[in-house]
Amino acid sequence: MFSIVSYLKLSEQVAKLANPQRSDAFVKAFKESVREGQFEAAYINTERFQLPKEFSRRNSDETYNRTVREMIFEASPEFDAWFDEVNRGLAANRTGGKIKTSVESINAGLVDFKALAAETRQKMQASHDKGQQLGRSRAGRKAAPKATAKKTKK
Repeated sequence: MFSIVSYLKLSEQVAKLANPQRSDAFVKAFKESVREGQFEAAYINTERFQLPKEFSRRNSDETYNRTVREMIFEASPEFDAWFDEVNRGLAANRTGGKIKTSVESINAGLVDFKALAAETRQKMQASHDKGQQLGRSRAGRKAAPKATAKKTKK
C-alpha cells in the first residue's frame, strides 16, 4: 500500500519565515540539517529562486539579491517542529557586532563616552607603566662591551 506523501519546495518554506531578512541563515540551516540527515531533500536541477533578503554593498547605498538552488523535501511533523524552532530563533533580533566608535554614535547615545574615556585612560596608563618598567630594567644593567674590529693583514 502506498502512502501519499506531500512534497514542498524550499522557496515556499522561505516565504513562510517571520523575518525575511534572515532567509540566507535559514537556507544555510536547512542545508546543514539535510547534510546531517535530519530530513531528506533533493535539488531541483533546473530551478533557482531569489531570496527575499536585500543585501547591501559596502560603502554604497546600493542593494542586491541572491539566488539559490531550489530544493524539494518531504513535509512531515518532524520538519514542521524543526521549522518552528529555527523560525523562532531567526525571528529574534540579532544583537549584531560591536558599534564602531564615532562622533555620530556617541551623540546618538549608542556609545557611553564616560566608559570609553575611562577605558582609554587605562590603556594609556598601562602603556606608560610598561615603558617605565622597561626603562628601569634596562637602566640597572651595565652596557655590554662592544666587540672590537679585527685588523686584517694585507
